[in-house]
Amino acid sequence: MLFDLIRIGRPVHWYLIHTKPRQEACALQNLQQQGYTCYLPQLFHEKLQRGKVVVCQEALFPRYLFIQLGDDAMAQSWAPIRSTRGVSRLVTFGTQPKKIDNTLVDALRQQEALHTRPVPLFQPGDRVQITQGPFSGIEGLFQITDGERRAMVLIELLSKPVRVPVMPEALAKAL
Repeated sequence: MLFDLIRIGRPVHWYLIHTKPRQEACALQNLQQQGYTCYLPQLFHEKLQRGKVVVCQEALFPRYLFIQLGDDAMAQSWAPIRSTRGVSRLVTFGTQPKKIDNTLVDALRQQEALHTRPVPLFQPGDRVQITQGPFSGIEGLFQITDGERRAMVLIELLSKPVRVPVMPEALAKAL
C-alpha cells in the first residue's frame, strides 16, 4: 500500500468526498474514469425486497468516499472534482481540504476484505414478529435459517416453546 501513497517520489494523501444522495457509486465510477484513485468502503447485507430476501451492497458511510490526491505542483488537478457527476463537494475544514489518516483507510480495506459474507437479516436470539400466515401477530425468537430458505422461530404455543418454520419474508423485527 506504500506504492499507493507515494507515486514517483511525490506524496499523496487521502481526502474525503461528499457525494449527492445515493450517488456514491456514480461518483466513484466518474472519478475513476478521470484517473483519480478512489475507495468506497461497502457492506454486504441481507434485505427484504418485494417479499424476497436478497443480498445488497451499500456504502459503509452513506454519501462519502475517499479520494487520493497529491498536494504538490505536479499532482493531478483538483478542479474537475467539483463538477464530477455524483460529487457534491470535497470535505473541508475552513478552506483547507481535510487529510485522512492513511492507517484509517488501510484498516477499512482490511476489515472489508475479512467480511465478505453478507450480514444476515436476523441474528439468532432476535425478537421477531410473524406477519403472515396462521401465526400472524405472534412474537417469537429467531433461531436459524435452514437450507430451504426458511427461518425457524421459537414461539410459545399452549404454554410450551415450539419451533415453527416460517418464510423470512413473513418476519419483521419486533419492537
